[in-house]
Amino acid sequence: MSPLRLVLWLSVFALPSAPTEPPSYVAAVYEHLVVLNPNPRVALGRRAALEHMQKNLDVFEEQAALAAQQGAQILVFPEDAIQGFNFTRASIAGYLEAVPDPTEVTWNPCSERARFPDTEVLQRLSCMAQKNSLYLVANMAGIQACNSTTDAHCPPDGRYQFNTNVVFTSAGTLAARYRKQNLYFEAAFDTPPRMELVTFSTPFAGRFGVFTCFDILFREPAVALVEELGVRQLAYPTAWMNQLPLLAAVQFQRSFAHAAAVTVLAANVRAASLGMTGSGIFTPWQEVHQHDMVGETGRLLVSRVPVLDPAMMAGGTESTRLAWVPFSGHRRREPGLGEAGDAHGWPRGAWHLDAGGKPRSVETEHCWPGNENCHVAPAHEKPVEFHSVMMYDNFTLVPLQDTEGNLTVCDGSLCCHLLFRRSTAPSTELYALGAFQGLHVVHGTYYLEVCALVKCTSPDFASCGGETEHAQTQIDFRLEGNFSTRHVFPGILGNGMVLDIPDESGKDSDGWVYMSRSGMTAELVTATLYSRVYEKDNS
Repeated sequence: MSPLRLVLWLSVFALPSAPTEPPSYVAAVYEHLVVLNPNPRVALGRRAALEHMQKNLDVFEEQAALAAQQGAQILVFPEDAIQGFNFTRASIAGYLEAVPDPTEVTWNPCSERARFPDTEVLQRLSCMAQKNSLYLVANMAGIQACNSTTDAHCPPDGRYQFNTNVVFTSAGTLAARYRKQNLYFEAAFDTPPRMELVTFSTPFAGRFGVFTCFDILFREPAVALVEELGVRQLAYPTAWMNQLPLLAAVQFQRSFAHAAAVTVLAANVRAASLGMTGSGIFTPWQEVHQHDMVGETGRLLVSRVPVLDPAMMAGGTESTRLAWVPFSGHRRREPGLGEAGDAHGWPRGAWHLDAGGKPRSVETEHCWPGNENCHVAPAHEKPVEFHSVMMYDNFTLVPLQDTEGNLTVCDGSLCCHLLFRRSTAPSTELYALGAFQGLHVVHGTYYLEVCALVKCTSPDFASCGGETEHAQTQIDFRLEGNFSTRHVFPGILGNGMVLDIPDESGKDSDGWVYMSRSGMTAELVTATLYSRVYEKDNS
């Protein structure tokens, strides 16, 4: 990493509000209700597999035309949306197509159909892009022959099978090929032997990066595209199974776009029986999204969004680049700060832990701003800690037992602090502040540090961490933690899957990462600072 880029990452910089009149483009994503193979573990011949895939491609064709009618210049389709899922390595064979490397071969499948055999899906996608004059991103099942005598990674059957994203230009030319690096229980596919950071360029918005689904939780390729290549626009096919309270699809898509200061074009499949839904067009400060667990049709989302490629913003000057610093904080509106606190009256830096790990004893700054009657509870009145499993991890939590106050909870070296004021009595709904630091080992292995304010599903402490989309309590809060990494993703989820972003987030003078939010219109389900310590994934 260059010294300049390192300085940018380490600086604490509040992102401005949306530029007044930025260059913009029209993006579209389609959440697809997939026509599935009812027996995915039974192998089909090529003709039968094509007949199945054409049913989904027929829907793609309709949606591409609708997107073009609304002015879309780029359209993203979901992961697994052409062939479906739950195949074995053998049963998916009829669905596979060899995808040439566009860095080595210039090919327009629509115009050069005979150049490569058995590429009917690629041909149809290419013609779709060409006919509708838009860039098109889709996901498909790819194959590449290999020889075990010259390739130590070659599978025993002599072929790689890859979960593959393909990108076509508006003329139908194959522009990019990306092979999913972080598989999620996908027996039909191989992990690529070499990790690649894949980008493509457009005339209307500059450069985009591309990756798939589970990749978003890992440094490579998702964060590496942003950190190493400076990519600020991402095309993201996914087949994401929602898991509340921390990792619903739109919840983390929103968090990633906000934290990394990028645009995410996220297209998910819809499969209610598997908990799959949630797509959107996310910029750092706004979004168009949908989450629908009961609908029986797909949905097309179209939105005009600003160009974020630094090379196309105000000529790519250094001052422009400085305005977009990933993982360094964001301010919802103009600050207008004074010495006493931030734009919303939050006290600054006075309610962290001291060197001994105990809350500092400045009583007036442990209380809600402006409350002269606030009482800081003595140690024997502090909430009792308890443990509850949240998304397979053992969180340490404390309950919110008052209508306002401050709480601290720690797990290992991670400590989380909350200053809050709620609209309902504590007996109405149980909320808790939780902390977790450690290696997550269920449905993937990755190291987490998490501070989470969650609405529990019942008055029982054991329900804290359970899945719910609903709440009746509005909460103003400031949440912070002493994270060991800068890769912290702030997320706020309201009643009925309403997404929100912090009024302010960043790192304070003591090095604690924080976010604050006041005056939400929706009742609070979850507020989380979800961090990934990538370097400890193999610990």
